[in-house]
Amino acid sequence: MAFPFRQLADGLTVGRAVSGLPLILALQLGERPIAWWLLLLAGLSDAADGWLARRAGGGSSWGARLDPLTDKVLIAAPLLWLASTGGLPLWAVWLLLARELLISGWRSQASDGAPASRGGKLKTILQFLSLLLLLWPPAWGGHAALVILGWWLFWPSLLLALTSAVGYLRPRSASHRS
Repeated sequence: MAFPFRQLADGLTVGRAVSGLPLILALQLGERPIAWWLLLLAGLSDAADGWLARRAGGGSSWGARLDPLTDKVLIAAPLLWLASTGGLPLWAVWLLLARELLISGWRSQASDGAPASRGGKLKTILQFLSLLLLLWPPAWGGHAALVILGWWLFWPSLLLALTSAVGYLRPRSASHRS
């Protein structure tokens, strides 16, 4: 019974990966509602594929490697767009992306794809929530308040990103010394 769950989890990951291009195109074309829905569906599918993989007794090694990379694309694209439009400071986005590249490189060295820590998972949730609020379409109402809330959620997500990076790298560094 684990096989269909594993296949579904991998299928959701692929679908999420493919949604990155339409997401950035929607932002560039000023189609915020479409971008917002794509990001929401991506976030929900991330949670669903994790649940399915756990239900299967563990995901595929392929899915364990693709899932975090897909998350990076879906978070990096809107972050870069927001930085390019002045919605977020460029230095903060670059710092976050540098962290993501560092941890992705570290994960690629691990045979199991290095599962996410609790801090890393919380960081991803905060990033998705922050981005959903920052990208809230003005036509839907409440835009100013929600964008401010998104701005305030971005900073704890950045702090969590940096502290969780230290947590990922610390044990690895210690094992290399012995």
